[in-house]
Amino acid sequence: MRLANLGGRAVLLVDGGAVDVERLTDGVFGPGARSVLDNWAAFSAAVAEADVEGAERIAYEPADLGTPVPEPRQIFAVGLNYADHAAESNVPAPDHPLIFTKFQSSLAGPAATVTLPTENVDFEAELVAVIGKEAYQVAEADGWSYVAGLTVGQDLSEREVQMRGMPVPQFSLGKSYPGFSPVGPAVVTLDEIENPDDLAIRGWVGDEVLQESRTKQLIFSVPSIVAYLSGVCTLHPGDLIFTGTPAGVGNGRTPKRFLRPGETLLTEVEGLGRLENPLVQGYESTASA
Repeated sequence: MRLANLGGRAVLLVDGGAVDVERLTDGVFGPGARSVLDNWAAFSAAVAEADVEGAERIAYEPADLGTPVPEPRQIFAVGLNYADHAAESNVPAPDHPLIFTKFQSSLAGPAATVTLPTENVDFEAELVAVIGKEAYQVAEADGWSYVAGLTVGQDLSEREVQMRGMPVPQFSLGKSYPGFSPVGPAVVTLDEIENPDDLAIRGWVGDEVLQESRTKQLIFSVPSIVAYLSGVCTLHPGDLIFTGTPAGVGNGRTPKRFLRPGETLLTEVEGLGRLENPLVQGYESTASA
């Protein structure tokens, strides 16, 4: 199943178009994503019994899709969760997940145009896990059973704002400008993924590959992150977890390589789909004429 957001309505992406969830389930679920995710087990069972193949198809373009989980209660993110990214950041690999948050207002769709507020905006390709049922003090061995599905995300970061307050910076504001959390194109259920612990992940601009790795390189796996977070917080259906980014970020390069207006940032995770986010200028350039 691939759950997406088309014009504010929950849909399933299938061959030939999209299927409206509310119509498919005779009004039991939908029209938005919240009723679907809040009742994930019942919804999954209803879809399994529904005539998806015979349902009406709605034509759409990728640009028509919004973020598939538009109203998560919580958005968590994990820092330095690939050893090579920790190394390029000149810090040791962490002993425990390093957690920060992103704000809901930063969410954007898979083809949303992102306005760059400064010249210091960096890219971070990420696998994103979507929680499917309430979780508190979950064992790592049971972690996957609390995940509704996976999707693609970008943790865009304004590095100067992010690092304010050194040596104890607070990351959330620098990672929460409007559009700084594009997610999508759909929440893909685990039954459609051959090995959710090992997926290719890639970010690029034009012909320039910026990041390329596999999620098996995560220091802390999705189940271990679910266990760690739920040991402190109650996780709710629809919560998003950005699981971390591999090496190659602009801030770790010499010279630094930040995003530029006019570029289109592409992000892909194997089997989950692709983000294509055009970038436009929202600042007065400091470059000399």
